[in-house]
Amino acid sequence: MLYMWNIEEIIKSILQELKLNINVESSDKLTVPMSYNVSTNTIKFNYLQINGYNGKINFKIKETDENFVKLILYLQLGYYLEFRKNTRVLKTLIYGEEKEKEQLLAEIEENAWEYGRTLVPEYLLKAYDQVRELDKLLLKD
Repeated sequence: MLYMWNIEEIIKSILQELKLNINVESSDKLTVPMSYNVSTNTIKFNYLQINGYNGKINFKIKETDENFVKLILYLQLGYYLEFRKNTRVLKTLIYGEEKEKEQLLAEIEENAWEYGRTLVPEYLLKAYDQVRELDKLLLKD
């Protein structure tokens, strides 16, 4: 079981290692394990959601709890990089047409996984790719 303070410590450690100035916040209202909010430059996490997601996915990839948190953090950092590199994203999400927003969200998701992968240490690359594939299957259900 991962506890709030463990997860926060792991996130802060990776952010410090990567020299990224991003806020970290726990939220029991978050309906996903972890998310990045571009407007507040904050990574939020829900430790209950993380533990549930860990239970659904980690039995297949068999990583430590700490590495599992890192894997889902790298995806969130991918969102951070996507929003930094692609400034039109926010404007389109706010003012764009529904079809345009839908297409952009799919593009953002794909790019976030790719950008996040560039941050993943070599020893976790296979597990990151497995989480990505398993996540796609979970989204279909």
